[in-house]
Amino acid sequence: MYGAGDINLSTDVQKLLENYNKKGYRRFPVCMAKTSRSLTGDPAVKGAPTGYMLPITNVMVSVGAGFVIPLVGEISRMPGLGIRPNIYDMDIDADTGEIHGLF
Repeated sequence: MYGAGDINLSTDVQKLLENYNKKGYRRFPVCMAKTSRSLTGDPAVKGAPTGYMLPITNVMVSVGAGFVIPLVGEISRMPGLGIRPNIYDMDIDADTGEIHGLF
């Protein structure tokens, strides 16, 4: 994938994959989670290299959405959203222009 020559899986990641396979998730589509700055997982590597080692640092499964998520290299995942968006608690005072409810 992405021109990699091989992947690097830790023992923990291999155990996760075995567990996911036993639970029947082996046919789920894959959604890679990696830096947007490089195909390799290393943001310093530019272009379209080939033959490199792709480090899979973790694997998650989104059962409801139905896909497996390998995490590549060091990435920061976005947090989920709350049930009630903060926009419902914000307001602008028409007289003063002051914004309420930002923090």
